[in-house]
Amino acid sequence: MSGALPPSPLHHELHSLYRDHSGWLRGWLRHRLADREKAADITQDTFVRLLTSTVAHPLREPRNFLATVAKRVMIDHLRRRQLEQAFLDALALEPELYACSPEQQMLMLETLLQLDTMLDGLGYKVRQAFLLAQLDGLSYVEIGQRLGVSVSSVTKYMAKATEQCLLFALDAQP
Repeated sequence: MSGALPPSPLHHELHSLYRDHSGWLRGWLRHRLADREKAADITQDTFVRLLTSTVAHPLREPRNFLATVAKRVMIDHLRRRQLEQAFLDALALEPELYACSPEQQMLMLETLLQLDTMLDGLGYKVRQAFLLAQLDGLSYVEIGQRLGVSVSSVTKYMAKATEQCLLFALDAQP
């Protein structure tokens, strides 16, 4: 006898959701993306996101819910692709970065993606204040001048960004 646990009701719910609606979602995405492979990838990523979420089950309108989650996954894919392209553009301009090993380049890209995820949801000025302080080493006075805000506002922005970073780190803990 194996030590495996029997499937939970949530497991059955997700299995049914996948069985009943994955084909529909793949078709819905294929229509919007005009790319069969990308539609299949995003369909799978959508269900992976559901597996790792705390969604209440059962769903009243599963297709609307799946479409909403899939749109968010598509946005995440687009943001990742844009960040990857910006990283590749930066590599082309910085010969010393280009000389890094592929492993080092991948680690740098993954760090950028984590930073982007960590700062997601913060307002433009909050994000800019944090990046100007952390990456450019600017003082709060200099940041305030660049953003056209008071030092008090910069202090509040930094507190908000720091809180977001701490929450992200806590969520990332196993």
